[in-house]
Amino acid sequence: MSDDIFSKIAQGEIEVPLVDSNEYAVAFADINPQAPVHLLVIPKKKFLNVTELAADSTYMQAVMSLAVSAASKAGLTNGYRLVFNTGQDGGQTVPYVHCHVLGGRSLTWPPG
Repeated sequence: MSDDIFSKIAQGEIEVPLVDSNEYAVAFADINPQAPVHLLVIPKKKFLNVTELAADSTYMQAVMSLAVSAASKAGLTNGYRLVFNTGQDGGQTVPYVHCHVLGGRSLTWPPG
């Protein structure tokens, strides 16, 4: 068992209010939101990055499906952004894949 916080959340060792969940993933609010609505979707099985996640079609589909469902449950009817930060240059700071669901306002491009 990993000691990182996402592993503990995914396995239910640390309880957080869930926005949504399915058999393979959970969605919850980010503790440092970068938009009015900022959710994180993590698989219940640890993958280091989206490249690893994409190799497992069951988990990849479950994470993406849950991201869409969580966005709907959060009321993001006017649109939202899904983001995976991958690798150092991609801004990944946590070695556990997670999908950011951002919305609640008009988002600009480029992001940064």
